[in-house]
Amino acid sequence: MKIGKDVLLRAYRTMKTIREFETRVAKEFEAGRVPGFTHLYTGQEAIATGICAHLTDADAISSTHRGHGHCIAKGCDVRQMMLELYCKRDGLCKGKGGSMHIADLRKGMLGANAIVGAGAPLAGGAALAAKTLGTTNVAVAFCGDGATNQGTVLETLNFAVVLKLPLIFAVENNGYGEHTGIDYHLGCGDISARMAAFGMPAVKVDGTDFFAVYEATAAAVKRARAGEGPSAIECLAPRWRGHFEGDPQSYRNLDEIGRLREEKDCLKNFRAAVTRHKRVPAGELDAIDSEVAKLIDNSVAEAIAAAPPEPAHLTTDVYVTY
Repeated sequence: MKIGKDVLLRAYRTMKTIREFETRVAKEFEAGRVPGFTHLYTGQEAIATGICAHLTDADAISSTHRGHGHCIAKGCDVRQMMLELYCKRDGLCKGKGGSMHIADLRKGMLGANAIVGAGAPLAGGAALAAKTLGTTNVAVAFCGDGATNQGTVLETLNFAVVLKLPLIFAVENNGYGEHTGIDYHLGCGDISARMAAFGMPAVKVDGTDFFAVYEATAAAVKRARAGEGPSAIECLAPRWRGHFEGDPQSYRNLDEIGRLREEKDCLKNFRAAVTRHKRVPAGELDAIDSEVAKLIDNSVAEAIAAAPPEPAHLTTDVYVTY
């Protein structure tokens, strides 16, 4: 699939921004400056980037507890995201959502979600709205391998097929449902086969390969916009870090992580591919590296210095009256 240089540069910038954002958040969390739990997307950058590259602000995504990468790929403001993680007043959710509930409806980002499998029905609702209103908008439900065992996800799969909704199920199979390996928790042994059994096209791709994800998503989005119904994409991308920051990971062989960083680094492999074929000069990628590093540094400095929400605002935004 031929991809233009401008798309490649945007993709690299997005993946690099996710990687640097997560790397810095890990350090800030360890230093005790980021409150609450945080679940990092490191190593899975190609999935969110390859999928969201086909979406507009009018398209919707639902996220997971591991939602920073989805936010960035969907176009959310990085500065406001960092403010939100620090629980500051000018964050995306006014400092009251934090990492696991970060959202930006203006960008079609329906929110991270602390409840495993809870995002699929939200994306299903957005897809139903698009079909009911007669638009060509699509919705994407991001979920992990563990979430595919939840009734909410399975019911949404059937719902989408029955109503022929413009909904894409993006399964980020990172090998572990929290602390449980997929060899144990997945009864059927094959996520994409289970989803295909509901009556939709389902493919399995290397989630560390931007080009594979991008191409699979192009077909799914084209199908959805044409009114042909839902699709599923299972993206294989083993997790680089623990389920949450501070997870001792006693359930896995930590030598695995070293191999992943060496062989399955989506950024390193993307960079090698586009420079080897002379599609993008290395110098332009280096310039992006410098710009992203500066953006993250400035965002952290601003977040540390920013004001928290006012106590009087504690109970605002709790309920919405329509």
